[in-house]
Amino acid sequence: MHIFLNCLGASTASGLTYLRNVLPHLEQRADTRTTVAANPFVQGEFKYLRNVAFLEILGLHGTARRFWFEQMRLPALVRQVEAEVLISTGNFAVRNSPVPQILLSGNSLYTSDDFYRDLLSRREYGMWLDTRIRAFVARKSISWADCTVAPTQAFAHELLRWTGQKVSSIHHGFDRDIFFSDKTKLPSETRAKLNAAKDDLKLLYVSHYNYFRNFETLFRALPLIREKLGGRNVRLFLTCKLQDGENPGSYNTKAARNLVRQLGIEKEVVELGAIPYRQLHQVYRACDVYVTSSYAETFAHPVVEAQASGLRIVASDLPVHREVAGDSALYFSRFSPQEIALCVLQAANACSFKQLSRSASPVKFSWGSHVDQLIALAGQLSPRRLAA
Repeated sequence: MHIFLNCLGASTASGLTYLRNVLPHLEQRADTRTTVAANPFVQGEFKYLRNVAFLEILGLHGTARRFWFEQMRLPALVRQVEAEVLISTGNFAVRNSPVPQILLSGNSLYTSDDFYRDLLSRREYGMWLDTRIRAFVARKSISWADCTVAPTQAFAHELLRWTGQKVSSIHHGFDRDIFFSDKTKLPSETRAKLNAAKDDLKLLYVSHYNYFRNFETLFRALPLIREKLGGRNVRLFLTCKLQDGENPGSYNTKAARNLVRQLGIEKEVVELGAIPYRQLHQVYRACDVYVTSSYAETFAHPVVEAQASGLRIVASDLPVHREVAGDSALYFSRFSPQEIALCVLQAANACSFKQLSRSASPVKFSWGSHVDQLIALAGQLSPRRLAA
C-alpha cells in the first residue's frame, strides 16, 4: 500500500517528535511505501531512510501559505505519485482529497476554554483571534476527512463534544531503546547546574515556555514547597529559558520572569534551556519528581518519558493525564499552587529523593503499535483493498 504523509505542519517539538518515531517504523514495513511532504529542514534529518520518499517543497512560511498549498497544490501531488491514502498530520485536512484521507488531530488549544480565557487575561487579542481562525479550519477539517484520529481517547471525546462527529483514538507511543540509546554527555554548563543541586529536591518540567503549560501556577507553588521542606532546598529545572525569542511561537515571557522575581524564587528556578531530545533521558534521571501543570493536553509525551525514567509524577488533573499516567501519578487541580505543593511533598515523603527508585517503569505505549494501527486503518480505507 502506498500512503502519502502530509507533514508540512511538522516544524515544532511535538511534530518533529512524531516524525522521528513514526518514520523509522514505516520504513521497516515491507507492505507499505511512504511518500512524505515536509519542509526541507525536516527532510535532512531523515536522509538515511530507504523506503520513504520525500518531496522537496520550498517557500511555505506561515500557516496561511501552508494551508493554501495544501488545498490547491497537494491534491495534484497525491495523484502524481499514485498514493492510495492521504494521512494529514497537522490538524488541517485537504478539502477535496483525491484519495481517502485520515486526519491526525492533536491540538488541544482549539477546544480549550481555559486557553481562550488565558489569552484575554493577558490581552493577547491577536493570538486569540488567530487561534479562533485556526480552530474554525480544524473543526471543518474533521468533516472533510474520511476518518479523524486523536492520540488519546480523552481527546477523542473532547473532539466529539466539539464537533458532534465520531473520532477514533490511536495512542502515541514510546520507544525505550531509542530514547535511552544516546550516551553523549550533556553540555558542561547543564551538568554543572544539575550537580549543584545534588542534595536538593529536584523537580523537572520539560517544555518550551508557553501559556498553556501554566508555568505561573507552578511557580506560585515553589515558595509553599520550600517552606514545608524544613531547611531542605528545592530546585525546579526547566528545559527552556524565560526570555523572549528563546521559545517557539510568540509567547511573551515577561510576566513569568517578573513573577519569579516577585516570589523570590530566582534560586529555585533553574533554566537549563533547550535539551536535544536524544539527551533528555539524562536530565530525567538526574531529577527526583516530574511536575506538569499544563491545563491543555492531547497526549503528554514527557509524562511517559518521566515514568520510563523512574521519576515520581505530579500532574494537573486532566483526563489526558489520567489516561496516560493512571495510578502512577499524583493529581492536583490545574490552577491550585496549594495542591501542587501538597502533591510534591507527598511524592517526596513517600520515598526520600536519595532513595528514589530508578528502576524503569513499564510503559504501555508503543510507536510500533501506533504505526500498525494507523496502517490497518489506512488499509480499510484503501480503494484497491476495498475493491479486492
